[in-house]
Amino acid sequence: MYNSDFWSEWLRYCKGLIIPSIWSTLRMLSASMIFAFIIGFALAILLILWGPKGLKPNKKGYAVMDFFINTIRSFPIIILIVAISPITRMLLGTSIGEKAAILPLTISASPFMARIIENSLLSVDYQLIEAARSFGFSDVQIIFKVMIKEAIPSIISGTTLSTITFLTATTLAGAVGAGGIGAVALNYGYQSFNNTILYTSVFILLIMVQLIQMIGNFMYKKNI
Repeated sequence: MYNSDFWSEWLRYCKGLIIPSIWSTLRMLSASMIFAFIIGFALAILLILWGPKGLKPNKKGYAVMDFFINTIRSFPIIILIVAISPITRMLLGTSIGEKAAILPLTISASPFMARIIENSLLSVDYQLIEAARSFGFSDVQIIFKVMIKEAIPSIISGTTLSTITFLTATTLAGAVGAGGIGAVALNYGYQSFNNTILYTSVFILLIMVQLIQMIGNFMYKKNI
């Protein structure tokens, strides 16, 4: 009888709380990582162009970009969410909820992605760049036809790591009203002393991490 009651209660929690929270987490994560990748990619291109060994070195421009990226990266995500909440409220009309979490997650993830992509591009053999120059390639052609092409496996690996890292960040966002699986684990599991919800949420997060890593590994092997 106990087992029957337990499983019926567990199914009720899944349908009412956990499954909706999974979709909420996936929406937050996918939206923030897509925006972060686009912004991070643009920042990485500027870093590659203006860096000390860049295609068009610009010491002042690189110093400004480097300072900006390091400053944003120094903020813990939960502090950043709280710090920019007035901006989030001004732009989106609210500072809580799923949509409001996407902005700080994107801001936090973009410099992280920029560094990963920059390091991936810097790892490309310099002799390939010199060979491309000798064939008359422009800077844009060198970046897109040589550096990015060679760095794709490394970019995929770094993006996979970033996605897993910011899956964790979505759970922290849940602590300040963003929703998602983290909010369910904290509010309905830990704070309500409901171990069923708590450990089910933790188990689902473990599965999500494994799935992201498996997808990343698959894409990496396809591109090496």
